[in-house]
Amino acid sequence: MEDQYEVRYAASPREVKTMDTQQLRNEFLIEKVLESDKINLVYSHYDRFIVGGVIPASKTITLDSIDPLKSENFLDRRELGIINIGGSGTVTVDGVAYNLNHKEALYVGQGNKNVVFSSASPSEPAKFYLNSTPANKAFPIKKIGINDVEVVQLGAPETANARTLRKYIVNSVVDVCQLQMGMTSLNPGSCWNTMPAHVHDRRMEVYFYIEVPEEQAVSHFMGQPQETRHIWMQNEQAVISPPWSIHSGSGTSNYTFIWGMAGENLDYSDMDMAKITDLR
Repeated sequence: MEDQYEVRYAASPREVKTMDTQQLRNEFLIEKVLESDKINLVYSHYDRFIVGGVIPASKTITLDSIDPLKSENFLDRRELGIINIGGSGTVTVDGVAYNLNHKEALYVGQGNKNVVFSSASPSEPAKFYLNSTPANKAFPIKKIGINDVEVVQLGAPETANARTLRKYIVNSVVDVCQLQMGMTSLNPGSCWNTMPAHVHDRRMEVYFYIEVPEEQAVSHFMGQPQETRHIWMQNEQAVISPPWSIHSGSGTSNYTFIWGMAGENLDYSDMDMAKITDLR
């Protein structure tokens, strides 16, 4: 496999308070998620979460194990969530092909051995975004189409946070061990996501910002509610959010982001709210 990976270690709130802009970006920002004909992976020590992406532009790409896993196959002790944000493509798992169109997803359970990515057209290749977490039980593979997701309308134009949340890989849609994934789209004229902000010490999270218009950007806010920091992000970049941190963003335009979570429970509503006027 044409792949590259890096390992990110966990940082405490005490350390993060001392970081300058570049140190903060080095610790939490994933600048290059998607590249043609290779897999990029980041192995985070927050809940052993793996985030990555692959664009099989001119050839098929196989998901192999990486050294930190110390396993023969990538999914020997893991589950995997895949959301396609590009053209039509196929994920073949142990010889069975699953076609994924734009914004369709696939859950792949523990114990599957061979995962292969391909695109229907080299001129409009698939863009597969990947989240993976440790698993202690094997659940069936399931494709999640646009019409299979749970849809929630949130926010309001008056507070610049009107948005549509779509739950793809959650326990009310598919059987999972701990992985959760979904997609939130901001309405035109709205810019704030996940506001009021919150933390959940029981789970960490990764945000992957997409559909950010050219020449626009998103400022992602993180840190403890009383000690926040920000990271400026471009299109198709991801950011790691520790369990002790808020995770919220505001863009210079509307945009979409994919959220992925891992931790000790599957209760989506498990969060400790931070009052907007209490943020510092």
